[in-house]
Amino acid sequence: MKIQASCRFWKICVLIGAVLVTACTPSAPATSPQPDESGAAASTPTTAPANTPASTPTPAPEGSAPQTSTPESQLPPSWPDITLVETLSGLRNPVDLASARDGSGRLYVVEQIGLVQEFSNGVQGQSPFMDIRDRVSCCGERGLLGIAFPPDFAGSRVLYVNYTTTLPGTLHTRVSRFRLRTGVHQVDPDSEEIILQFSQPWRNHNGGQIAFGPDGNLWIGTGDGGSGGDPQDNGQKGQTLLGKLLRIDVASTTDAPYTVPADNPFVGNDEFLDEIWAYGLRNPWRFSFDRATGDIYIADVGQNAWEEVNFQPANSPGGENYGWRITEGLHCYNPSSGCSIAGQTLPVAEYDRANGLSITGGYVYRGQDQPSLQGIYFYADYVTGRIWGLRSVNGLWETKLLLDSTHSVSSFGEDEAGNLYLLDYSGTIFQIQAANQN
Repeated sequence: MKIQASCRFWKICVLIGAVLVTACTPSAPATSPQPDESGAAASTPTTAPANTPASTPTPAPEGSAPQTSTPESQLPPSWPDITLVETLSGLRNPVDLASARDGSGRLYVVEQIGLVQEFSNGVQGQSPFMDIRDRVSCCGERGLLGIAFPPDFAGSRVLYVNYTTTLPGTLHTRVSRFRLRTGVHQVDPDSEEIILQFSQPWRNHNGGQIAFGPDGNLWIGTGDGGSGGDPQDNGQKGQTLLGKLLRIDVASTTDAPYTVPADNPFVGNDEFLDEIWAYGLRNPWRFSFDRATGDIYIADVGQNAWEEVNFQPANSPGGENYGWRITEGLHCYNPSSGCSIAGQTLPVAEYDRANGLSITGGYVYRGQDQPSLQGIYFYADYVTGRIWGLRSVNGLWETKLLLDSTHSVSSFGEDEAGNLYLLDYSGTIFQIQAANQN
């Protein structure tokens, strides 16, 4: 995320071939742990990339039957009204929420400073579940940024975190494994095993999301290294882990901290590091898996004009190029006009500065208690507090503003049952519910 900001909002509807983006009107603003600390302002690109698909629906083939109205039985369900129900409070700058899916029903909330708080039946533990403040470099866009529990957590009692740390004068991103203390449900800070570590040239755009996919592998979202405009072009470079979605196997029984799955798309390609699954990202805050389908949604924070949501189907072999810094959203960035989108995977939704400044990605609702929310991907803007829904209907993507809130939405989370939560950076967590659920 962008703990300050450099981004956008919307007043438009964009239909890109089979990609429909329905936008909504703006209103009042709100500030973030995904800020653009550089404050660098590049000129806002206005020219569409070369080869951009037409922004109108594809016409029916010649000689085909005239179009008729869609039968009522085939119409998509109406968008729900949503409400936010306060669930947890008293936290310090929460930036992630997770469940171990171990049958306990516990929730774990990451506080950016380097703490993880545990909640059981809504009651916070007397002491932190995890405390690694002594090694976390915080704050701004730095800090303890993500937590992930492996599928075998109940037996292995290990978990993984993503945080920034300072090593002899240099900022690094570190992904580490920790173990619980013997006989106690609390992390042993001395049990750290560093899995992956790489330097950060600037203090912003650290990504920070980690998650176990349906395949059992650990997925890691990394920012482009910071500053403004990706001056090192890390998003497009194959020989750096910056600006990427990574996929590694941490369940390996070898002596190495991890192995690379043999089916990663760039294994054996000398132009790319083996760990890379996809590239062309600026600062993915956040990505998530649809627990029902395995599809991936990636919310990528923009530079100074466009925020975007990217989609990757579960059957993808990987290797996608999401465009940064050639494009920002569906628009040229470098060069500012006439850029080629050949080989790129375009976003399924975007919004401009009229609607927000820093996107925060969420999850697809797959719980049972709120049927009208079923299948909707939720995302928000950290600065303005606006919350949108996104879904694919008859092969077209549509998105709608669902709530214009006053919250600084730093992250989303889901519990074991699939209920969705929204994190306000000021310290309160809300459950997302339908306003008039029958």
